[in-house]
Amino acid sequence: MEVGKGKTSRGWKSVLKIIIPYLIVVAVFEVIGALLCGIDIRHMRGTQQTTTQLFVMSFMSLIGTFCVVWFFTTKVDKKSFKSIGFERVLVGKDMLLGLITGFVIMLSGFSILIATHQLQVVSIKPVFPDLLLSTGLFIVVAIGEEVFTRGYILRNLVVSFHKYVALFVSAFIFSIMHLANQDISPISLSIIFLSGLVLGLPYLFTKNLWFPIALHFSWNFFQGPIFGFNVSGTKTYNLIETNYSQANIWNGGKFGFEGSLIAVLFLAVALVVLYFLFRNRETVGQNEVEINEVEPTNVEPVLES
Repeated sequence: MEVGKGKTSRGWKSVLKIIIPYLIVVAVFEVIGALLCGIDIRHMRGTQQTTTQLFVMSFMSLIGTFCVVWFFTTKVDKKSFKSIGFERVLVGKDMLLGLITGFVIMLSGFSILIATHQLQVVSIKPVFPDLLLSTGLFIVVAIGEEVFTRGYILRNLVVSFHKYVALFVSAFIFSIMHLANQDISPISLSIIFLSGLVLGLPYLFTKNLWFPIALHFSWNFFQGPIFGFNVSGTKTYNLIETNYSQANIWNGGKFGFEGSLIAVLFLAVALVVLYFLFRNRETVGQNEVEINEVEPTNVEPVLES
């Protein structure tokens, strides 16, 4: 009985233990990245960064994230790092599905906003170096946020709570992580929470990060660099330059598509579709004991004759 209690409490305790070290280490690495880019750290949050600067700072943040998650996974939880979601199972299929899902959502939302005159296309400006940097930027962002919020937070919460309770808590933490973003609002915060549910739901069934990483990247990449929205309040390079007559809850304003109520519709549909797609998937290590194997009991000792 005591082993069971220890097992279930260990998950949420691990989450509480990692929060402050994560915030400190990632902040330090971001500051290092800013200094490398020549950014005045006293005004870092209020300054518009270039694509190169955003990439460098995000890459440094990723290094910090990997350091903290690696340490807590291997030294505190006593598990292999790949157990957070890097098992080589259906990698190509899940990543392709994630990429397509993000593209379809963004293309559909963009098309509706153009058709309803909520957005206007101003110009198309292909700049290959910026497009390449933006690709790298959002790959880095997707990996870092998924490793922390789904790979570590959600994975540990499932040990302590019912999987759907764990999903809601992890999505809440994911939304809170965006509180400092520029032009955040209750609507956009709620949409980020909903996107956290969409990103986390497949992980409950697969225990792998391939789909969440691919969807997270695709969502951000097509939202910003391709279809011209801001990404969670951040201005990036845009292949398609767009404009709106007036910022509102339909076009998302300065926050981007994640501030648009249309995003709620697509995320709700995605949540249902992904549930039916992934619910029968066998999880990696489903029968694996979350902490050290319980020593067998009622085993008769072997007596030397």
